[in-house]
Amino acid sequence: MTGARAGYRWGMASIGYTLMTEQSGPTNLVRFAQQAEQVGFDFLVSSDHYFPWLDEMGHAPNAWVTLGAVAQATDTVGLMTYVTCPTFRYHPAVVAQQAATLQILSGGRFTLGLGAGESLNEHIVGSGWPGANVRQERLVEAVQIISALFDGGYVSTAGPHFPVDSVKLWDLPDTRVPIGLAVSGRQSCELFSPLAEVMVGIDPEPQLAQWWDGARENPARKVAQLPISWDTDVDAAKERAHRLFRWSVGGWKVNAELPSTAGFDAASSLATPDVVAENIPCGADVDAVVSAAKEFFDAGYTDLALVQVGDDAQDTFFDAARSELLSALRAL
Repeated sequence: MTGARAGYRWGMASIGYTLMTEQSGPTNLVRFAQQAEQVGFDFLVSSDHYFPWLDEMGHAPNAWVTLGAVAQATDTVGLMTYVTCPTFRYHPAVVAQQAATLQILSGGRFTLGLGAGESLNEHIVGSGWPGANVRQERLVEAVQIISALFDGGYVSTAGPHFPVDSVKLWDLPDTRVPIGLAVSGRQSCELFSPLAEVMVGIDPEPQLAQWWDGARENPARKVAQLPISWDTDVDAAKERAHRLFRWSVGGWKVNAELPSTAGFDAASSLATPDVVAENIPCGADVDAVVSAAKEFFDAGYTDLALVQVGDDAQDTFFDAARSELLSALRAL
């Protein structure tokens, strides 16, 4: 995220909205992006999936095509992939080209969020699913290629995973694309921090921010994500969260390894609505959302993207965001 250089509304607590490609089709996602900008969200993040987590979610449009449309349908909000894996179904040179093009189309509003991937989305190319150390090694090599292409000129490498021969980006944006990298522990923080401008995390653990900043000269922006199920009917909110987001109770180490929606359904079969609601604020309680968000800011995150569970619940959520939710979160 390029902060003041692009004229965004960054403050002490920058609040974003998640374009959840797993639960919405492309037309709705573009509409939701416009609504999010209109009600005052600072930035948009988009998941990049080939499959939804569960069959009930029902969608998985191409994130990059959708973001291209969003870039033309919005004016000021920051845009970010959250996150793209540049090491299996995408080649890093192609990701670099997509990111540079999107940065031009958005007028310098884009941040390239990258991660080591999940089996659910990357197994489709049939190249196997190696262990975490190898996945991180592949990501480092991919980021080095992408960064070199952002520098301009021809790039040739002989790396073990992605050798490239005389690659060049012919359309480079005036504002270099910042890179964000997803982390889950000390090893990934210390390995990725020198390669990126933004930390992407999923847990409100202070050690992640400390490890990340400890591996670089200057502190960096840190982006997290918070799912909520906003509804004036608490029971309906819990039911929706359970039906669509029970997959999340297993944690990252489980989520990265399961290759199918059936696997996520089985892994979360014992999770009750009340168990899911322990991790996802459900209902129309502003204080509950603020309390959950405060954990991330207290842990050192600078930006937080909300996820509203349910494609059919977005309008109610945007009304709440406009009237009370955004102002309460910015008061943190």
